[in-house]
Amino acid sequence: MPVTPTSPPEAGDRVESDDAADRGASPTREIVVVTDSTCCLPADVIAEHGLVVVPLQVVIGSDSHDEGSESATPTRVAEALREHRAVSTSRPAPALLRRVYDEAAAGGASAVVSVHLSGDMSGTLEAAQLAAQQASLPVVCVDTRQVGAATGYAAVAAAEAVAGGADPHEAAVAARRRADASASYFYVDTLEHLRRGGRIGSAAALLGGALAVKPLLSIDDGVVTTREKVRTSAKAIARLAELTVAAAETSAGPIDLCVAHLAAQERADTLAEELADRLAHRLGDRFVWSTELGAVLGAHVGPGMLAACVAPRV
Repeated sequence: MPVTPTSPPEAGDRVESDDAADRGASPTREIVVVTDSTCCLPADVIAEHGLVVVPLQVVIGSDSHDEGSESATPTRVAEALREHRAVSTSRPAPALLRRVYDEAAAGGASAVVSVHLSGDMSGTLEAAQLAAQQASLPVVCVDTRQVGAATGYAAVAAAEAVAGGADPHEAAVAARRRADASASYFYVDTLEHLRRGGRIGSAAALLGGALAVKPLLSIDDGVVTTREKVRTSAKAIARLAELTVAAAETSAGPIDLCVAHLAAQERADTLAEELADRLAHRLGDRFVWSTELGAVLGAHVGPGMLAACVAPRV
């Protein structure tokens, strides 16, 4: 089973905060699906489904950058974290999201479905909801209760539903159904970055003995939770593979699968190849996406992070 190496969507695939005028939806699309830059979707998938991707911001030191720009790459974030420089993130402004929605209307859209990462992990959903109240067309906002690729797969599900004739609310249901069915597991070298960013959730219970364990974490109902505690990184990564396979096997049908990392390309390639072989019967003709995590999520998990997302095609 082939593995497709991908990279986070480039700036040209996004709506830039300082120049959104010519990056809106095609005038031929009656319902536009918007998502955010944490979605981990390859650029060709974004283009194929006509998604509009709105950037979150990464703050390195005192400088703020749009995720996906040359100044806010995963590599730069990883370097800043290793150097113990201040790195934080922020949501897109409601005004930017409103501009995106209004541009969709100006392009001929009748409605927008706006699909975002967990509202408990970011203020992006709240910004979308505030923008929707003032938008010039109906906007249905979706809290996927997920992060990363699981949010991306949900946005794709919404776009596929629209392409099949769904109305905005039906497309939103399709997005939530895909997100609810997805499972996201990840390994981090340290919990420190999650702690600093305030995204640690119930995994905070591990902080007292964090040096003695290598935590396996998951996203459960929109927050980070502790899955297991393992003593070495090798055992943790092996266990990550087992959890991913088990989640895939609980699905009644075919799946999509993404492996993501931050500054851990060799680990990610090895895991992706193993999962592609072990789950070939579930993947069918689909590729395993193997990608470096975007700068925003990377700022909260740190270098060495390795993740896998299983998304049944419901």
